[in-house]
Amino acid sequence: MIIGERIKEARKNMNLTQKELGDILGVSKVSICGYENGTRIPTLENFIQLLEVLEVKPDYLLGRETSVICEDEEEYNVYIAKEDLSIISEFKKYTDLYNRLIADHKRTVELIARRMKK
Repeated sequence: MIIGERIKEARKNMNLTQKELGDILGVSKVSICGYENGTRIPTLENFIQLLEVLEVKPDYLLGRETSVICEDEEEYNVYIAKEDLSIISEFKKYTDLYNRLIADHKRTVELIARRMKK
């Protein structure tokens, strides 16, 4: 579960243990562990507290990241998950496939999906 992975990553970036984070939020270490493992879901109140304590934005915990792409002196704000960037990087390793995706992404994805069904 992406939220759990992001909570854990942000907690570690803040140099907090699960117990320390739990103490700040008023929940147990077991609850924090559950959030990180995806076996528990924080309440809305705890989610908001997590954002504040971990100093992250909702989009980050939900699996989206805000990035800025500069192209020809123009800036674009986009929402993209780190995992999506990883997929794009893998596709770029296969130049012919990547170029086909750029030229006609819908048809290329349909072809890939059909081949995977075989």
